[in-house]
Amino acid sequence: MLFYRVVALVMFMFVGAVSSVAAACQADAVTLKNDQFEIQFSIELAQTPKERSSGLMFRDHLAARAGMLFVFERPQRVAFWMKNTLIPLDMIFVDRTGVVSHVHHGAVPGDETPIPGGDQVYSVLEINAGLAKRYGISKGTVLRHKVFSDGPAEWPC
Repeated sequence: MLFYRVVALVMFMFVGAVSSVAAACQADAVTLKNDQFEIQFSIELAQTPKERSSGLMFRDHLAARAGMLFVFERPQRVAFWMKNTLIPLDMIFVDRTGVVSHVHHGAVPGDETPIPGGDQVYSVLEINAGLAKRYGISKGTVLRHKVFSDGPAEWPC
């Protein structure tokens, strides 16, 4: 009888661990982790050229824990601008494995000056300006989302 209780407990713990990992990897959320914080943002995905070109343009509000995750077909050189964007943003440039390679703080609404992100950018997370500093998001911070299939082995989806 004790054997069956132990097996049941182990199975319950395994199922709970698997469900918590699956819950952490939702299509409409991205989790960021560094030495200071682990924080989740609800996101919209911008994966097609049309979605990426319009981004967060013409919106006058972005919820505090929300953002947009731009995903490219392959790592490449990218530059963003703020044309027709009304909200000050932090732009977090990320490589194929989900590791932040560059952060641009406080992009100015309406500014058409290109904001370069680097040569091997696979995705860009845009969040409200000031949040990257508040949460210590910087080069080396790790993102978890299903688009980072080559992500860090210690934090898979």
